[in-house]
Amino acid sequence: MKTAIVILNWNGRKYLERFLPGVVKSVGPEASVIVADNASTDGSVELLKEKFPDVGTMIFSRNRGFTGGYNRALMGLEAEYFVLLNSDVEVSGNWLGPLEEWMDSHPECGICAPKLHSFTEREMFEYAGAAGGYLDRYGYPYCRGRVMKRLEKDTGQYDSPEDVFWVSGACLMIRAGLYRKYGGLDEKFFAHMEEIDLCWRIQLAGFRVTVVPQSTVYHIGGGSLPNDSPRKLYLNYRNNLLMLRKNLARTWALKYLKEGMKTGESAARGMKAARRIILARMLMDGAAWLVYLLTFRWSYCSAVIRAHRDFRKTRDKVTMSDISLYLKTCGKCADVVGYTDRWIVPAALFYGKKVFGKIAEK
Repeated sequence: MKTAIVILNWNGRKYLERFLPGVVKSVGPEASVIVADNASTDGSVELLKEKFPDVGTMIFSRNRGFTGGYNRALMGLEAEYFVLLNSDVEVSGNWLGPLEEWMDSHPECGICAPKLHSFTEREMFEYAGAAGGYLDRYGYPYCRGRVMKRLEKDTGQYDSPEDVFWVSGACLMIRAGLYRKYGGLDEKFFAHMEEIDLCWRIQLAGFRVTVVPQSTVYHIGGGSLPNDSPRKLYLNYRNNLLMLRKNLARTWALKYLKEGMKTGESAARGMKAARRIILARMLMDGAAWLVYLLTFRWSYCSAVIRAHRDFRKTRDKVTMSDISLYLKTCGKCADVVGYTDRWIVPAALFYGKKVFGKIAEK
């Protein structure tokens, strides 16, 4: 098959019942829809057997998280393209075609995605990915159409295909060969920010990440963990640091190499820049912990402490020789788009609604 669309489900029976028929109806004969179930206990498997017998299924014996679930599902499939699709996404009639056409005609693109709209407020962008994301200097993700908790209305301002830093795992297309070659999603993450890490690695390998606005889907969001969950907070803090540790030194080293420095000097300066930024980010996390402490949100305080402890336990080892080898292998072909020099938190507070205009400025 050309495209394998995999919906990873965990206790999402109500979403499957509501949105799966539209997904099945929207795809042609060259695409297949598969539901991979992460040990649901809400009757999801029974629903699939009863109402969707023609939809492919994979049933896992335990919840392996977003990362482990998708890796086990996708690594066993043969297709040209994989689509990761959340169970709480409503697709439009022709959502898949523009993505396939873009990948067919742009071999330099490794990952693409549609615009992500809110399911409840149809003209508004949705928090998880909006019209594609960037990463600020200190690792804070933000989007065209979403900065912090502020959302923008879609008035056609992002209706041209655009290379970005990352796109949301709520609906993401990737070349199957790249997914396998670079190990898929990092299972240390379990859930949250794993797609940003994947997009970053794909860019470092020399491929682009692109939003294709001719395709739009509608996302409910917040289905697995509510936004105020200490567990979600823990994953976000820990995974952000893991992601920076893995990829930041290579990114800065690549920047220095393109400025004309030699490989060894670029690697050394990249390592130093990454250490400084990660330290600054950890201090910012400490400031957030102090705010939680002063506002008596004890579970949030605990989440930050555990996140930093577990980051130290599980972080990747990054050496000068690793960075130098990377530069020799990929330095000529790779380019990282969308890692900006901004610090988005104060910018969002200072500019308010005008921050979207600032983001759009080249």
